[in-house]
Amino acid sequence: MEEKRRKLGAPIPDAQPSATLLDSGSVAGSPAAAAVEPVNPRLPIAPQIYERLRRAITTLIVLPSEALSEKELSLQLGVSRTPVREALIRLADEGLVDILPQRGSFVAPIRLRDVEEAQFIRESLEVAVARRLAGHCSPRFLSELKLNLARQESAVAEQDRDFFLELDEAFHRGLCEEAGLSKSWRVIQSVKLQMDRVRYLSLPEPGHLDVLLAQHRQITEAIERGQADEAGLHMSAHLKEVLGSANLLRQKLAHLIES
Repeated sequence: MEEKRRKLGAPIPDAQPSATLLDSGSVAGSPAAAAVEPVNPRLPIAPQIYERLRRAITTLIVLPSEALSEKELSLQLGVSRTPVREALIRLADEGLVDILPQRGSFVAPIRLRDVEEAQFIRESLEVAVARRLAGHCSPRFLSELKLNLARQESAVAEQDRDFFLELDEAFHRGLCEEAGLSKSWRVIQSVKLQMDRVRYLSLPEPGHLDVLLAQHRQITEAIERGQADEAGLHMSAHLKEVLGSANLLRQKLAHLIES
């Protein structure tokens, strides 16, 4: 994987673990404690545990309703229960974990109302970003954006879903940064966690990656032509894809998704 990335061009964010998506559309999970990578004792512990659990939850390595035992996690990681508890509280604040008195902590189900609200916030911000960038991008950035699209095309051709999602993340983050709105991207990151699990589940749908790539191209072309209205419309349509995916998945995977 790393060799392929070097050949395809510029660096991208670190790889994230992903769920094993089966042909049937189900997800192969693993016990939460075993799914969390070891922490670096030289760095603050709680943020590392938070990051690893967040990845495991958003990529569906750890499934909705699965228990998250403070004791098991602390033993697995060789840390005290306090930083584990801090990480779980932070994840609960973000809607990824349910902490039930006298029962414990559990991975929250994918809640459609949370996905819809996150999508609304993300669309509001990124449509404005696309409109702001139209006709105001540097030649360097446009070249980088097109390189990203070329790498996305390679990922689609190879059906490399993890790599495509990394490039997708870099595409959207890059737009915010080029617009001088890096704080907006941080807001988007904080809310889109509710969308990410739906995105991972929808990847195996036939032709889905092709649709996303085509939409990225439309956004890029409108921005390059300086057509703000068109760029905004394409971004809006692109970010609404998750709503259709969520409703389709709700019919197939009712045990993972609730209204």
